[in-house]
Amino acid sequence: MNAGHGHTSGHAHAAGRAADRRRLVLVLLVTASVVVVEAVGAWLSGSLALLADAGHMLTDAAGILIALSASLIASRPVSPRRTFGYHRAEILAAVVNALVLFAVCAYLAYAGTRRLIDPADVDAGQMLVFAAVGLVANVASLSLLTSRRDSSLNMKAAYLEVFSDALGSVLAIVAGLLVLTTGFLRADSVASLLIAAMVLPRAWALLREAGGVLLEAAPPGVDVEQVRGHLCGVGGVVDVHDLHAWTITSGMPALSAHVTVSDASLAERGVGPILDDLTGCVAAHFGIDHATFQVEPASHRDHEHDTEHP
Repeated sequence: MNAGHGHTSGHAHAAGRAADRRRLVLVLLVTASVVVVEAVGAWLSGSLALLADAGHMLTDAAGILIALSASLIASRPVSPRRTFGYHRAEILAAVVNALVLFAVCAYLAYAGTRRLIDPADVDAGQMLVFAAVGLVANVASLSLLTSRRDSSLNMKAAYLEVFSDALGSVLAIVAGLLVLTTGFLRADSVASLLIAAMVLPRAWALLREAGGVLLEAAPPGVDVEQVRGHLCGVGGVVDVHDLHAWTITSGMPALSAHVTVSDASLAERGVGPILDDLTGCVAAHFGIDHATFQVEPASHRDHEHDTEHP
């Protein structure tokens, strides 16, 4: 006897994705414009920090484009072959974005080290002007993404990229001020190295979280033993086994379990009310709306081939 539950969140996810796409389009337009402005500024001023920020923003523009494409793909309907739809496209996009950030870090570390050893002349005035333009644009993009940054890994990736861009612009401004006031040319390369150092842990955190989803680890904050304990507390339940919890995509945790119920409870209450109690339990205590239970009478336990707890 099986039951699935979890249609309540489908419309909310669809509406959320539509809002996310509108924000991503605006951020993409802003980011692409700033890439051009900062690239011109780096060429005119000779600033590595400004060029690093422009290069970082170029990869971010590509990352946002990937995130936007993934959101469109994920909104495609389910099919007999894709029974969960294309929700995991968002997770794959987050992985790609994380890998892009790692590549940016490697480039900035290489170029920054070379400039640190052999500093080049920098037009600090032009560097400051273009870095300030980049900062204003990044702040505008952040305002568009902040409220939705926790809605999915896809949006989190976009937010982290724009956030690191804003930090890069701040560092470029600080470096420009140091060059302008003290003549310390190495401030430009130091700024590019600091940008790399700030981006790296964020890229790793994003990759680790996306990897957890792909490896079907239990959702954050969900302890399967606690879930088992709550389910065993439902009236009539004598055992819970083959319990699995995973994440379909960000904000969509799922759960399945075999639940053994006493024959007396099944005879007295029937399967329906027991399933309602089980689904209500995991929804109320763990926020899991997509749950599937196989209810088994206690007299059937001897026929189970695998009664070991996972």
